[in-house]
Parts: sequence; structure tokens; C-alpha cells
Amino acid sequence: MAEENKWKSSGDAEDGEDEEELDETAYKTAKDAVLLVIEVSSSMLTASPASNSKGGPTDTATLAALKCAYSLMQQRIISNPNDMMGVMLYGTEASKFQGNDDATVAYPHCYLLTDLDIPSADDVKALKALVEDEAESKSLLVPSHENVSMSNVLFCANQIFTTKAPNFSSRRLFIVTDNDDPHARDKQTKNSAAVRAKDLYDLGVIIELFPISQPGHEFDREKFYDDIIYNAAPSDPSAPAPLTTINAPSSAKDGISLLNSLLSSINSKAVARRALFSNLPLDIGPGLRISVKGYIIFKRQEPKRSCYVWLNGEKKQIATGMTTQMAEDTARTVDKVEIKKAYKFGGAQIAFTSEEVLALRHFGDPGIRIIGFKSINLLPFWANLRPSTFIYPSEDGYVGSTRVFSALQQKLLNDKKMGVAWFVVRKNATPQIAAILPGSETFDDNGMQAMPPGMWITPLPFADDIRQNPETTLIRAPDQLVDLMRKVVQQLQLPKARYDPSKYPNPSLQWHYQILQSIALDEDIPENPDDKTIPRWRQIDKRAGSYVTDWGVELEAQTRAWEKGNNSSATAAQAKRTAAGNTELPERGNKRIKTTDTEEGVREEEMKKAFDRNEVEKVSSSHALDHI
Repeated sequence: MAEENKWKSSGDAEDGEDEEELDETAYKTAKDAVLLVIEVSSSMLTASPASNSKGGPTDTATLAALKCAYSLMQQRIISNPNDMMGVMLYGTEASKFQGNDDATVAYPHCYLLTDLDIPSADDVKALKALVEDEAESKSLLVPSHENVSMSNVLFCANQIFTTKAPNFSSRRLFIVTDNDDPHARDKQTKNSAAVRAKDLYDLGVIIELFPISQPGHEFDREKFYDDIIYNAAPSDPSAPAPLTTINAPSSAKDGISLLNSLLSSINSKAVARRALFSNLPLDIGPGLRISVKGYIIFKRQEPKRSCYVWLNGEKKQIATGMTTQMAEDTARTVDKVEIKKAYKFGGAQIAFTSEEVLALRHFGDPGIRIIGFKSINLLPFWANLRPSTFIYPSEDGYVGSTRVFSALQQKLLNDKKMGVAWFVVRKNATPQIAAILPGSETFDDNGMQAMPPGMWITPLPFADDIRQNPETTLIRAPDQLVDLMRKVVQQLQLPKARYDPSKYPNPSLQWHYQILQSIALDEDIPENPDDKTIPRWRQIDKRAGSYVTDWGVELEAQTRAWEKGNNSSATAAQAKRTAAGNTELPERGNKRIKTTDTEEGVREEEMKKAFDRNEVEKVSSSHALDHI
């Protein structure tokens, strides 16, 4: 019986399949709809004087935001193929709304550049043409002489979300502007905009602001946008997380810096929160239970095929995968009821029923049970089998979980303790002994929260997981070499002596995406990938070249001294063994090795026959006696 291949989620957890490898596609994901609203005004279309003085690109704030939208659409067309994105301009002389070029009556000075939909190659090409074609951008980016009502802009966004993404769990409105008080003299229009913002909030739309500060004017959120921005998370736990703190205004020093600032902010928002488990019970002691959620914060990203594409037709189409299991000898179709699970033991196949397999894998209900506490110094750095899971309290299972969780996290953090727990992540999963490590809240250079306070569950190895160390000969370096190498390391430290992964994208993954993008947009495939992990050799030579040379000279001198000392010791030991070998020993029964015409030992055919008769030991013993 042909069975449809489940591309979305495997559902193996219910059938008791292998639970060791975590499949990210099985996590709950939310569809995301993002509408990027960019203001077109005289100030937004004026290039910064700083960029002109440097002789570099003279991108205006509006053009930089459009480039940001173009880059974001490029990312989403590959990484998030099911998410929607749209771009709308407001403050333009022209008006357009959902295919209607004459939208001056309903939504004046609102130009829907790209309707809210799944990005296609044509949408990317059109946006690219607007960004790169100066004549086209000048004809469209003409600011209106009339003031634009923000109430009208928000109502237009409401209509777009209602008609295009009515059932999306995550809907977000990104506003890029440098006008901190669009209705300074009209209080009624300002109150109307606040009402429209409340309607969006009730609809489930999260408004996020990207303020731009112009030279000589700092963006002030309190004048207008604090009344329409609601810093609240969406109800769906798997929806992309909005920024919990207020966005710092982007300083428009030049177009490139502005573009990078907007891109970094949007990229951090576009990442979906993937919950590994929700409302998992955490037993701290008898009668004390709370509920927590688990998240995979660090996940290695690899090129993954989300679907098959049929290229031989007139139009590219997504193929539907079907899986059929067939017998090897007769090539007949095998039904699912005919398949049994078996384990090989002692050369025999031991079959189990589905109920017996589930019973073998059942070690209790999913949960985390703390069995003790230890000093965090007792945890060795090598005791790490898999990526740690970040846990956070949840009030859905047990009310008051946040208070208890916070008290436990602060106590472990202050006393430098860790918890040791019995951990079953989900039904039919293999149990683990794990360490519960407290994590403190961290901030980046801009004062934004980089990591929230919580706790980490790190799986600990069992005795079967530890392997023997390889046999190595330890040669310790002398103090002179260590001191010289210390200078080299000090000169080659990263900024602030820490590694920032956000500055180093995976070159292999980015190269894969570039090729896919070139094929989808009918562009030329780039010749060389952009690899930011390549060391800067000239800078390294400038900062540490002389220290490396001194270390090499000292290494050569120390190596000669070490070889000289070891050669003399080896020569003395060899002479001692030679002298001892010339000493006459008492006579005893001499055993001569029997020489034979062949030195091949046991022939392959003889060993195979002995193996089949289970007489390998006898053949080996008799063969050894023949040579004594």
C-alpha cells in the first residue's frame, strides 16, 4: 500500500520510533506575515552629509529601507517559503492599493508596492529594479505636499492583514520613519491613530517601530509612538518574538550603516521561537511541581531540501512524494501490518510487537525530576553530549511557576550550585541524567537583552558513553616557549576577548543560498563565495608576526636541545641492553622456532571452515604449537 510521505511532520513520537535525533521539522512552527511600511518624505529622501564627505554611497533613508526590504525578501523566499511579506510606501504623491492604481479616495498617498503574499521571484525582481534603477525610483519616490494621516495608514494595514492573512498566528507591522510627531497640531487625528492601532492590536497584529534619527534631531518616541506601540507578545508561543525592549533609534550616519542597522534588527525579529516542549512538569521535591517550556537556542543550520521540484514541464511544480515498501525477493508491495520490528542478538532475529516495543521504551511519563544538588565546579567541561536546552517557566500548567522558578534560578546562581535531574523530554523518549545550570541575564553592547534569565538542561553521559583516551606521549613545552606563545595569543585576541557568532555567517550555507537565489531569479551564479571566516593574514602578520618569528626561533633551539638529550639517553640505554645481551645465561631447554616452507599462517579457507564449526580456538592453538 502506497503511503504518502509526510513532509511537514513525521509523527514518529507517537509510534515509538527512534527518538535520539531531534528533527526540527517536527516542532510547532507559526506562519508569519510581515508588512514593511516605509515613509517617503523630504527628510527621508535626503542623503546624510556624512556619506557625501566620505565620497561613499549616498543612499537616502527611504532607499536604504527598500534595500533592507529587498534583502529580507531574498532571505524569506528561501528560508521561510510559507511566510508572507509585503512592502507599502506612505507619503507618496501616487496612490495604489491591491491592484487599484486610483486609490486616492480610500487611502490617499499610500502606495502598496508589493502586496502581502508569499514572495515570488517576480516580486523580488520588481523590488530589485526599483532599488537599482535610479530613474524608476525617482519617478515613484516623490513626496506628497499634503500631510498623511497615520490613522489612514494603520487602517490600510488593517485591511491588508484582514484580507491576505486572516488566519496567521503571527502578523507584524514594521514602520520605518524619522518623523516622531506626525500630528503635532492635530490632537483629534492623533487620537484617531491611537484607535486604529488598538484595532490592530485586537486583531493580533504587533506593531514594531524602526526609528531613524537625523543629524541634529534625536527621535523621541514619547511624542506620538508610545501611544500606538504595544509591547506585548503574541498569544501563540511559537510565533516570532517581538523585541521586548524599546528599539534604539538608528543613527543615519550614512546609507550603508543605516542599511546594516536595519538588517540586523529585522533579522533578529524574523527568527521563529521553536518550542521543544511545552508545559513539561518540573518536580523540585515531593509535592512541589511547576511547569516549564523548553527551547533550542543553538541549532546548527544546514542546507535542507524542503520539497522536490519538477523541472521538465513548461512550469516548475512542486512534486508530491510517495513512499512504497516492497519485498526484496518478489518485489511485491508490503503492507504496513506485515512489517515487524526485530533486534539481532546472537545471530538470530528476535521480533517484537508494537505494544512490546512501546513497553520497552517506556520509562515513565515525560518530565524533569530533580534528584539532588551539587557544586557547579564538579561538572567537567567534557561532560556534554548534546546541545543544552533552555527552559523557562510557564503558567499554563501550574499557577505560580514563575515565582518558584525564579527563586530556584537565583538560589543556584548565587550559591554556584547545579541541579542533577532525571529528564524524559517526551513520550517514549530515552531517559537522561541531566545537569540543571542557572543562566543569568546578559546584554549586548547597545544595552539590548541578548539572553533572558533562565536555566539550561545539559545531558550528562552515562558510563557506556565514555570511551578510553587514546594512548599519547606527553611532551611538555618549556616555560620559555609558553611565555613567548602567551604574547602571540594576547596579540590575536578577538574584540573584547569574545566570539560573536552574529558576525560570522556560515560560508557553506550562504553559498548554498546564493546559488539557489541565482537560479530562482535567473541571475548569473557567483564565482566565489563570500567567506568572512578567512583569516586576515596581513593584520595577523602586522600584529603578531615578530612574536611568531621569535617563538619559532626558540622552538627550534628547544627542539635541538630536547633531541640531543633524548638521543644521548637512548644511546646509553641501547649500550646497556647490548651489554646485558652478551652475558651468558644458564643453560636450559632451548626451544627453536620451527621453520616451514610457508609463512602465511592459517589459510583463509581453513579459518572459514573452523569458524563455521566453532573451532577457531583449536586451529589457532594447533597452528601456534607447530611454530614452537
